Formats: sequence, C-alpha cells, structure tokens
Amino acid sequence: MTTAPQRAATGRASAGGYRILVVEDAPDLRELLRLTFEGEGYEVLTADDGLSAVEAALRELPDAVVMDMSLPGLDGYNAARLLRREPSLAGVPFIACTAYNQWEWRGKAIAAGFDAFMTKPLDLRRLTATLATLLAQRANPRAR
Repeated sequence: MTTAPQRAATGRASAGGYRILVVEDAPDLRELLRLTFEGEGYEVLTADDGLSAVEAALRELPDAVVMDMSLPGLDGYNAARLLRREPSLAGVPFIACTAYNQWEWRGKAIAAGFDAFMTKPLDLRRLTATLATLLAQRANPRAR
C-alpha cells in the first residue's frame, strides 16, 4: 500500500537545515533510518514506494535522497532516473541502498544517477558519514 510521504518533526534544529528523503518499503527499516537521521539533526521526509518518492521529491525538493532499489511499482533505479531529469534536483545527492552486492548492481545504480551505493544490512555509521560527506561536497564543490 502506498502512503503519502510524511514529514517527521524533530523538535530540534536540523543539521545545516538539510532535509533528507528516505525511500524504503520495509516499515521497520524506514523507521530506523528516520530515527537515525533525526538523531543526527536532519529533517526527514519518508516515502514507501518509487512513485511516492518522485512525488515527494518534486514537491519538497529535499537536500538528499536515500533510496532502496527494490521498491513496489516504480523501482529505485527508475525513480532516480526520473528525478535526475529535473533541473530543480540538480546536484542533490542520491544514495542507493540494496541487498544486492554484486558489481553489476553498483554500475546500474551509478548509471541511474546515484552518487553512492550501500549494501544491506546497512552500516548506519557509514551511511550517515557518506550522507554528511555528500552534503558537504554539494555545499562546497571544491571539496570533491
């Protein structure tokens, strides 16, 4: 079942004012990611499928997207391809999350427009560090 993307209120200042769109169809993992990013001070938006992710990203213009690849309906690869065509999302970092750990899946994610590729089970410290690095690079292009 597709649910409308939800904005999670943190009650505290977000990390650099950044808003993160988390796209994950597994409710427990989506909640864990939301709590993890909120704990880092980010404002978190969530979606549970590719179509909801596209709608949320176009409406909310997040600063970064963390997306599962195996989503119901529109998968993460095709959702990313659609979003990468949008000028309003140019430069927004995308992180792919998947249980598939073969090199072909990495290549597929990069070709779809993802900036980073993480395998499940997710290392949350590595994920938050990768997110922070990508956001810092976006804020300061010379840091690349």
